[in-house]
Amino acid sequence: MITRKDNTASRLKNVERQEWRLWSTAVLVTLMLTMGLVSFLLPHPHSGDKNLEGIQIIGVVRGLICLVLLFDVYVIYQHLQIFRIRRQLVEHEELFRLISENAADMIALVDADGKRIYNSPSYYKVLGYTPEELKETSAFEQIHVDDRERLQEAIEATRNTGAGQRMEYRMRHKDGSWRMLESTANAVLDSAGKVSNLVIVNRDITDRKRLEEQYRQSQKMEAVGRLSGGIAHDFNNLLGVMIGFAEILEIGLASSPELLDSVEEILKAGKRAGALTRQLLAFSRQQVLEPRILDLNNTIAEIEKMLRRIIGEDIVLTTRLDVELGRIRADEGQVEQVILNLAVNARDAMPDGGKLEVETANIEIDEEFVRQHSYPVKTGEYVLLKVTDSGIGMDAELQAHIFEPFFTTKEKGKGTGLGLATAYGIVKQSGGDIDVCSERGHGTTFKVYLPAVQGELESRSLQPGESSIPRERKTLLVVEDEQSLLKSTCRMLSDFGYQVLGASNGGDALRLSQQHAGEIDLVLADVVMPGMSGPELVAQLNIHETSMKVVYMSGYTGQQMGRSASFDEKSSFLMKPFTRQDLERKISEALQSTNVAVAVG
Repeated sequence: MITRKDNTASRLKNVERQEWRLWSTAVLVTLMLTMGLVSFLLPHPHSGDKNLEGIQIIGVVRGLICLVLLFDVYVIYQHLQIFRIRRQLVEHEELFRLISENAADMIALVDADGKRIYNSPSYYKVLGYTPEELKETSAFEQIHVDDRERLQEAIEATRNTGAGQRMEYRMRHKDGSWRMLESTANAVLDSAGKVSNLVIVNRDITDRKRLEEQYRQSQKMEAVGRLSGGIAHDFNNLLGVMIGFAEILEIGLASSPELLDSVEEILKAGKRAGALTRQLLAFSRQQVLEPRILDLNNTIAEIEKMLRRIIGEDIVLTTRLDVELGRIRADEGQVEQVILNLAVNARDAMPDGGKLEVETANIEIDEEFVRQHSYPVKTGEYVLLKVTDSGIGMDAELQAHIFEPFFTTKEKGKGTGLGLATAYGIVKQSGGDIDVCSERGHGTTFKVYLPAVQGELESRSLQPGESSIPRERKTLLVVEDEQSLLKSTCRMLSDFGYQVLGASNGGDALRLSQQHAGEIDLVLADVVMPGMSGPELVAQLNIHETSMKVVYMSGYTGQQMGRSASFDEKSSFLMKPFTRQDLERKISEALQSTNVAVAVG
């Protein structure tokens, strides 16, 4: 609570004392001058003496001169005092001006009826309104209609009790957007102790609220990620069994078209389910990446034809790729997934057709950029991927939810709500950031920032169908705790021509390796197993099998390898559920590699 008596009494008393001294001195000097003049009019005892007449005239003149000089001295003194007081007032006004003009918070003084008396210049900086524009409106006109009643109740309580309270509400910016303000009202009491005015201090907390929302979003993603990760391991094992044995049946039923169609439908359903679990792991940033140095322009060029098929003929696709674009280190398949998801989102935003532009550029993020953006981002060199559509756009409220898992504006059954959430998770796990800029009716732009790196481009892994069964017979050790998946995997590897040793846990695998007379060329081990994990098993096997190659497999590695698990170049990773073709390609790549596996963990 603020009172004039407490805050300004001492300053006013000093001014009043100085003014009273000046007026008292003026009265005193005036009385002395008056008495002197009156004394000249009174009869003198020697007025009849002509000899003294000249002396009296000289005395009168001298007296008048002295009185005039005294008055002049006082006038000079008075003006000096007035000048000093005026200078003090100017200094105080300048101090108030500096405080009010440079304060980040918005300061307002309103009367008991809510009429604005004063608004600090920060209102213009924060909300875009000039003082003249604010004077023409009431204190409640720019407040959001849903918050207005609550704010009025708080101000009324302050008037009645004299005690201010803190609250949050939305206020309209001059451009039409809404800013979240944190407000504190304090009562100004008059000499009678009644509330005459209110001093309201508003602080813009929009960015803080956005960061808090992002933190809550990350917590929600963490919770959903834990849930999805917890079931992904077992679920992907089951899918692996279904897909594995369905592919074995597919080969055996080549001569029975009717049964073959049924098996193919089973395979399609299994692959769709596998894709869904990979999306769940992607948005929660718990999938395993196989990063390598890429040219983003090449990646876009390779999937451009696919993009055109996805978006349809009524959408014009254009690309603007920087020929001097820097390189990034990322999982190429995941980067392609980000581009495809953004393209699909753009297509859905242009139901009547439109334009889609994909652009790349080099960008340097400095401290100024960091200050201007609310989302966390590190300074440095980045490669920018920008995807812009001419669609229906989004308002601020919708933009706040677009990266949430399972959030969708589509009709029921027409979308999972994982597309943008998956893109967000992939970008964040790759060390980058993603931002969106959109307005209703003016399209949407997504900006993906990926850290730029130095180094030579790394070639893409062998594509499906490029691998071949090695001429010489290789020995493989397969370790998988799910018996059905172990059986189907060993069956497929045997069909490829490999000699296969199967074990259901780490202890059995160690015994098999010790009993086997020859050399084990490769171990295919599940990451998450009871008793002994895959990396722990490899650490012990490497003691004896120094030239052994390693392929890890898992449907979820978050429990053992960390949220952003990424295997080094000495080992490979096979994501569950995998197809016969995936398995053949990954094993062939690992055997042809010149790297020797190093124990992980």
